Amino acid sequence: MSSTRNAKTGNTGLLPFPVIAAASNGDINAINTVLKHYEGYIAALSTRQLYDENGNPHLCVDPELRRRLETKLITKILAFRVA
Repeated sequence: MSSTRNAKTGNTGLLPFPVIAAASNGDINAINTVLKHYEGYIAALSTRQLYDENGNPHLCVDPELRRRLETKLITKILAFRVA
């Protein structure tokens, strides 16, 4: 499996292994790094179409759903075991 590299930044879009290992061991800074990495994806998943008083649709991030997704990710990070 190959990863694509961003030509401008040289970033592969993957989290470094030491960050994953530290996060799975409960390192708060590493967990925050993982959350920051997935911030856009979580926001996209928690976007809902809401309607104002005139019936006009608006796309908004549902903060409760976003927090639930972040909590689920943290739970899975802490349960993840690096061999």
